[in-house]
Amino acid sequence: MTVKFPEAWDLDTLFPGGSESQELRLHMNEAVAKLSEFEELVGKFEVPTAKEDARTVASLLEQMSGVMRHLSQSGAFIGCLMAQNTQDKKAGVLESEASSLSARFQNSFQKIQQDLSKTEDGVWTELLTDDSLRDFSFILNEWRDEAKMMLSEKEESVITALSVDGYHGWSQLYDMLVGEISVTVTVDGESKSLSVGQANNLSSHKDAAVRQEAYEKLEEAWTDKEEFFAKTLNSIAGFRLETYKKRGWDNPLKEPLHINRMKQETLDAMWGAISNNKQPFVNYLNQKGKLLGKDGLDWYDVDAPVTESTQRFSYQEGAEFILKQFGKFGPELEQFAQQAFEKGWIEAEDRPNKRPGGFCTGLPLSEESRIFMTYSGSMSNVATLAHELGHAFHTYALQPVHALNRSYAMNVAETASTFAEMIVADAAVKNAQSKEEKIALLEDKVQRSVAFFMNIHSRFLFETRFYEERKKGVVPAARLNELMEQAQTEGFSGGLASTHPHFWASKLHFYITYVPFYNFPYTFGYLFSLSVYAKALEVGSGFEEKYLALLRDTAVMSAEDLAMKHLGEDITQQAFWEKGIALCVQDAEEFISLTSTEA
Repeated sequence: MTVKFPEAWDLDTLFPGGSESQELRLHMNEAVAKLSEFEELVGKFEVPTAKEDARTVASLLEQMSGVMRHLSQSGAFIGCLMAQNTQDKKAGVLESEASSLSARFQNSFQKIQQDLSKTEDGVWTELLTDDSLRDFSFILNEWRDEAKMMLSEKEESVITALSVDGYHGWSQLYDMLVGEISVTVTVDGESKSLSVGQANNLSSHKDAAVRQEAYEKLEEAWTDKEEFFAKTLNSIAGFRLETYKKRGWDNPLKEPLHINRMKQETLDAMWGAISNNKQPFVNYLNQKGKLLGKDGLDWYDVDAPVTESTQRFSYQEGAEFILKQFGKFGPELEQFAQQAFEKGWIEAEDRPNKRPGGFCTGLPLSEESRIFMTYSGSMSNVATLAHELGHAFHTYALQPVHALNRSYAMNVAETASTFAEMIVADAAVKNAQSKEEKIALLEDKVQRSVAFFMNIHSRFLFETRFYEERKKGVVPAARLNELMEQAQTEGFSGGLASTHPHFWASKLHFYITYVPFYNFPYTFGYLFSLSVYAKALEVGSGFEEKYLALLRDTAVMSAEDLAMKHLGEDITQQAFWEKGIALCVQDAEEFISLTSTEA
């Protein structure tokens, strides 16, 4: 392959000029005009009283779809600007403007929901049999059910308006606070000033002293600003809980379960199966500690490499490896990824002032995606890149579907990403050229199981307990540290010698306001995708079409119905989850076998 893929994304094909873009300004002005027109239509809309009103509803839905896509296009672009340069003050102003427009749209959307919820049951059934609405029956029923869970239109409108500078404002403040942080770490004999994202990447550095220093410097930074972060987290949770209280919701999981279109029984079955099967992963952590010459594994050593031969991949090499493995699965996945690499849809450059983490965002008007991460050459980075490409492929798979039927929940959103990640991880292990390389690559797979079964579980335990305490009042930083350490001790089943008390301050996911409990859907997606992956291996090369059909159904089915239709499985039972966990246990046991002195 002779193509040199760009490491920095191209945003100018969307709106040239970044945060100073005149085209973006025109687009946002147009969005305002479209939104105003939509608001006027919504104001005149009345509760449907007969089947003949179906055409009016369908027309309103089309208008709504157009406004949504316009707002999403600019919102996604501004999110990219914020991520690529945390010092871009103009982008911060644009983000606030976009949030205000989203709040206005949300108010109109809530009025439609309320009006539809007031439709008589008989009329409602007739409406959904009309050709113009039949394809939207799932989301329309979902909207109607949602409205019945909410307060009055006027009250919800007030909450939405106040959330812009209150609720979402706190989330934006967190991003600003993290963006301001830089730490100085000695790497390979050179003192470097690093962003949080760059310092986090050192968790997999081969030098234990570098890993420890990066962790301790970050811990100092989190400690220094812990009161700011505690205030931010408490304010987000307080706003959320007060809203729930007004709606009569007692369980903080009611909203995330509804958003993820899944039942409490499904969540309980998943965590139950995981809790019953943690010992093999504790054994892995103990073995890793021995390999690193330690009596117990510290937090900053969880991602440490255990062999000297851990491969490094240039960005070009990582891209080529991904394309090769995607091609073995199916031509559409390979061609799509090739396009993403060639057209500069990916921001991977390792440089200062980028926000930490990775994401994929869709741009519905241009039918493109943009992927953000910081690539430093590890196999874990290659897996992350494949993961985000999986998200982008999911968006691509839904292009033949109407825009209103493309909103899939986060738990199934993690299916395509984790599926793509596994294609690459499995291939890497199978293609290993030496025992040391196989150990390193196999460990990378096991690390992901540890992340989903132990780290994510500890986040879930922390957040669940934090919300219960927050109901009684503000939870101070010192108590947040205690809750975090307790959750990590339980989540890792005592498999760590030291925990990360300020993890609650360091993790962006706790501060995301648009999706509460941004944790368990990752584990759901990981295990659910293992079942899909097993089916793919069973079917062979012809599976891609079936896979695309499954992805298209993710936006119009509950998680339970999706699993039953495409996998023939009841996911409210622990037995389903145990099948996927068993595959991960095999990886952990093989790692221990390969690294034991007897091997």
